[in-house]
Amino acid sequence: MSTIDGLPPLREVIATHDLRAKKQLGQNFLLDLNLTAKIARQAGDLTGTDVLEIGPGPGGLTRGLLAEGARHVLAIEKDERALPALAEIADAYPGRLTVIHGDALQVDPLAHLTPPIRIAANLPYNVGTELLVRWLTPPEWPPFWQSLTLMFQKEVAERIVAKPGSKAYGRLALLAQWRTDARVVMSLPPEAFVPPPKIHSAVVHLTALPEPRYPADPAVLSRITAAAFNQRRKMLRSSLKGLHPQIEALLEQVGIPPTARAEEIGLEQFCALARTLAANPS
Repeated sequence: MSTIDGLPPLREVIATHDLRAKKQLGQNFLLDLNLTAKIARQAGDLTGTDVLEIGPGPGGLTRGLLAEGARHVLAIEKDERALPALAEIADAYPGRLTVIHGDALQVDPLAHLTPPIRIAANLPYNVGTELLVRWLTPPEWPPFWQSLTLMFQKEVAERIVAKPGSKAYGRLALLAQWRTDARVVMSLPPEAFVPPPKIHSAVVHLTALPEPRYPADPAVLSRITAAAFNQRRKMLRSSLKGLHPQIEALLEQVGIPPTARAEEIGLEQFCALARTLAANPS
């Protein structure tokens, strides 16, 4: 990779700019440019595409995305120490990299992006799940992005693709699988990172569906899944009783046993319950 863009290896970049990873920022840097290029390729054909990247750090994935042909990369970085290193990448790819110093939870990226848009990021561990939920629950669907290619702790990645009946199955799986095709495309060991985290990591690729897999009101579905999985050991008739006085009858109406627990119920049945609740306000 460094022979393609003429930039130095990432270890040298980190040493030059004193970019030691900060635990409080959830940083673990991936220094192997072969791996960052492989992650960039998981995002698909980037030709003619704008890419949003969160937490680029020293810019390993940024360089991969640009080298793989991204039309334009918008990188949002909270750590000002990384800005000089990212500026060097911007100089190597004139007009193709915009860096914003700020908090990804506060910045509106759409002012700087032109469709089609993909999101690719080695997400900081402390904000990764919150960002994913935001991207999966916009006011309107389809969203502004075509796909998400995101690195998470392996445990979080497993929760995104989990199926009913598994311990990992929960609200995150339902939100992701309702509106996207989600799959784990790479696994990475701790020693791939500096400093090595205590856990394994995985890359998940989520492709936005044109329409949700089953019809349901997003707000109602969100309330049901929040209530159901906040008390996942309880029977649904107990965990959902606050949503409707006749919840047991409504569960039976859509074919869900009132004595079932949340982890036993699939997406289609949860969506059916959401439609029934919306049609029968308490």
